[in-house]
Amino acid sequence: QVQLVESGGGSVQAGGSLRLSCAAYGYTYSINYMGWFRQAPVKGREGVAALYTGGGNTYYTDSVKGRFTISQDNAKNTVYLQMNSLKPEDTAMYYCAAGYGGSWNSLSAYNHWGRGTQVTVSS
Repeated sequence: QVQLVESGGGSVQAGGSLRLSCAAYGYTYSINYMGWFRQAPVKGREGVAALYTGGGNTYYTDSVKGRFTISQDNAKNTVYLQMNSLKPEDTAMYYCAAGYGGSWNSLSAYNHWGRGTQVTVSS
């Protein structure tokens, strides 16, 4: 079993920065992808960024390219999402996810999910 614990959410003004962390516990050896998704009120859950743990390839949705950076610390079994130049439209619950294969921004590619951390950006 794999457990994911997110932290680092909060409230910031537009233009500010936050860093989200996702610590993975349990049998993480065979995980291939770590991703961040977000869900705003009355909207579906969308993929924000993902990282292929084996080769380090990264993927981003267009709206965050150049502003967000996903990275990993293998020694700590932790994945980070550095979010800069935040906008009000980035406001959402952010979820960490871990999976074994598939399209990086597909919900079905991920088998394990964290409980989420709230990010609120005010204008």
